[in-house]
Amino acid sequence: MSKIVIALGGNALGIKPSEQINLTKQTAKDICKLIEANHEVIITHGNGPQVGLINLAFEEASKITNVPLMPFPECGAMSQGYIGYHLQNSLQNELAKLNINKKVATIITQVEVDKFDEAFLNPTKPIGSFYSKEESELIEKQKGYVMKEDSNRGYRRVVPSPKPIGILELDTISTLINNNHVVITVGGGGIPVIKEDNIYTGVAAVIDKDLASAKLADLIDADIFIILTAVVKVAINFGKPNQINLDRLSIKEIDEYTKNGEFGKGSMLEKVQAAASFVAAKKNRKAIIASLSDVSKIFDENIGTTIY
Repeated sequence: MSKIVIALGGNALGIKPSEQINLTKQTAKDICKLIEANHEVIITHGNGPQVGLINLAFEEASKITNVPLMPFPECGAMSQGYIGYHLQNSLQNELAKLNINKKVATIITQVEVDKFDEAFLNPTKPIGSFYSKEESELIEKQKGYVMKEDSNRGYRRVVPSPKPIGILELDTISTLINNNHVVITVGGGGIPVIKEDNIYTGVAAVIDKDLASAKLADLIDADIFIILTAVVKVAINFGKPNQINLDRLSIKEIDEYTKNGEFGKGSMLEKVQAAASFVAAKKNRKAIIASLSDVSKIFDENIGTTIY
């Protein structure tokens, strides 16, 4: 039996609630095959499309009604709740079909970041709606947001992406795992909080989901950390005629490929860095980056890319 942390991508869960419900049903079937094989499974997930929709809904509503803008940490908490509900519901139903006596719990998770993290000096993570240059300048003036152009599609608010340093609900998560529960946690990288005078306060930021998941996997001493994404393996020369899919990837090779710009920032770079940080922290750990559709076959040596 292995303790496995599985990180699901936010895009893999769909955007519309109806789409997400259908996708989580299939995801639950695949994950439950691992649970049926007596593995201990902990699930994390992204929330990029979902938190964007929540943020956009409040932005648009505030333009035409007296509905106040929702602070970004609260938007993150809302996304954790409704994504967690869909995963929790699908997993519980699938476990019942398999006559597996396990309960499923979603934990609204706060993740501590360092208030002196350099990311706060250079916000880079785009969220919310697109605006014209004139609109963005007005928003900056009225609301104090940092606005940047995003891929020639218009201007968007950007927030910092600090690194995770701790998980506030770790004891609760560990207690549930030790009592035979399937736990869904660290949704969207967790709600970023900073500590001042022993008080934790939420901040408008986005923690990378894979880095936060790797931190969780390390803190609960998981055996295997699995990052599920849209590609079957990590590749070099990605999208080119000479693309090479990698079965295995060492930490040294990750450093070399990163220096050569092989991994795209905001996509594969953070995934390989998260996997490397997990396996480097302790001997005999395994990290795998693979396609969501392959999760039930994850112990097949031909599946995904193993980081060592």
